[in-house]
Amino acid sequence: MASLTQNQSVLSWIEEKADLVKPDKIVWIDGSEEQIEALRAEACSTGELIKLNEELLPDCYYHRTAVNDVARVEDRTLICTKKEEDAGPTNHWMDPEKAYKMLYDIARDSYKGRTMYVIPYSMGPVGSPLAKIGIELTDSIYVVLNMCIMTRVGKKVLDVLGDSNDWVRGLHCKCAIDAENRWICQFPEDNTIISVNSGYGGNVLLGKKCFALRIASYQGKNEGWQAEHMLILGIENPQGEVKYICAAFPSACGKTNLAMLIPPEGYRKKGYKVWCVGDDISWIRKGEDGRLYAINPENGFFGVAPGTNDHSNPNALASTKKGTIFTNVARNLDDNTVWWEGLDKNPPVNAEEWTGKKVNGPEWKAEGKNLAHPNSRFTAPAVNCPCISPEFENPQGVPISAFVFGGRRAKLAPLVYQSRDWNHGVFVGSIMASETTAAAAGAVGVVRRDPMAMLPFCGYNMGDYWKHWIDIGKTLDPDKAPKIFNVNWFRKDDEGNFLWPGFGDNLRVLEWILKRCDGEVDAKETAIGYVPYAKDINIEGLEGEVSLDSLESILDVDKSLWETEADGIAEFYSKFGDKLPAELSEELETLKANLK
Repeated sequence: MASLTQNQSVLSWIEEKADLVKPDKIVWIDGSEEQIEALRAEACSTGELIKLNEELLPDCYYHRTAVNDVARVEDRTLICTKKEEDAGPTNHWMDPEKAYKMLYDIARDSYKGRTMYVIPYSMGPVGSPLAKIGIELTDSIYVVLNMCIMTRVGKKVLDVLGDSNDWVRGLHCKCAIDAENRWICQFPEDNTIISVNSGYGGNVLLGKKCFALRIASYQGKNEGWQAEHMLILGIENPQGEVKYICAAFPSACGKTNLAMLIPPEGYRKKGYKVWCVGDDISWIRKGEDGRLYAINPENGFFGVAPGTNDHSNPNALASTKKGTIFTNVARNLDDNTVWWEGLDKNPPVNAEEWTGKKVNGPEWKAEGKNLAHPNSRFTAPAVNCPCISPEFENPQGVPISAFVFGGRRAKLAPLVYQSRDWNHGVFVGSIMASETTAAAAGAVGVVRRDPMAMLPFCGYNMGDYWKHWIDIGKTLDPDKAPKIFNVNWFRKDDEGNFLWPGFGDNLRVLEWILKRCDGEVDAKETAIGYVPYAKDINIEGLEGEVSLDSLESILDVDKSLWETEADGIAEFYSKFGDKLPAELSEELETLKANLK
């Protein structure tokens, strides 16, 4: 097939890589439905994909990965910068020269007998001033089809690129799916990503975390914008006005549920609506009017299947009903559909568990075994989501009123508090943390710090990343800068019961946040920031669940707990040495002084 571009930087790079991996043929992905359909049919003929029930799950497919290849591998995900300090203490580092040699030795001749697929893709709406372009080479049809869901793919992307050299290079080689030689390497200084010996989504869909966060965060630092691990949601009030919030949460804190929130009944009756612009990643840039605007660089959802159901997240579930690829879930052989833990209480009797073994589902479960892998996934088109925002394709992005950080803290953080100003807000994001739950390996209640939910995804030194946040703040008019908040849906009483209902009722807290942005409600100043007056959070319809008294207790700031927390923050900050911005040291000192 003839190339789809005359761009010399693209053609010479592909030629160079083809010479390395030696494919039998090269196929350019043009984005046409005809080509995608032919690839689906080919993947089904080899067993790489299984077509699911066309009536119940139209255009949906099933895939299983190797049993040793089911999740991201943090210890084999490297940031390769010339200086180790530029990667920082929170990343795994390797010298670029050494890394390229290692990767090329593994990749050499690995495409023999295979096809090289060339995927031109746009992160963000094609042609948007906030979008970026990448090209991924892969020997996996599964990767091609997933990238066609998760990004905008095809010739139109190359037409926008023209002769430019501003694009991200991505090489993926399945090789032998050898866990001992599995590496996912980012070269931020070279705009390059190389992934070898994996077939799992997060390691091989190079537009996702590799480009959209690790490479893009570095690009943003150099170009004056931000790539953040944040959802984007719009809240429409009864008057039809929509305000947008970006929010960051560590895993297991309800991020996807919030992105697709369904308002409580009382709010729905009044005319409130919630719109999902993005469930995972935000690219944020200052607009001509001086406000910050965000786009979702992705075009689909790569969601965790277990736990997704009609109660926890009906919108996410609805998104999976057509055009979706399911990975490592269980299959119901009676009707050729899919099942996972938490979908419903009826595991299929005639089941195929995620490794391909035919089992009796209820009996298998009774033995304490999972039918679906705990990290099994769905790749679903964003357009399927019932609450996808009308602004989803807006090339200019949406204006952001507030940044929200959150974590899982049983006693420490109140339900919501506001930072005093931008730098204090950066401090609040930098100290984000969650306590481990019984679901995680190891001890319960251990504090894991995950600044801005970027710990595994920041493509450079996190000290420099915080400085970038502070520098962005300096460019913003305080009246136009988003206000910064922290939420904690997970406060517990002494018996271990959650004090806040969560899910759709989180809109009540977001409503207060937006009122604060508009200066409509007052707040009381505490040692950690501004906390709501209980009367200003609407609890109508929560009678029996939440009272004004219990709300007071969820908003309480316990100074003794925060003193211990301040020591933990100081210990964490010490990792960064002289890369820690002076502004954050000052904020920590202010916190300590406020607690006395």
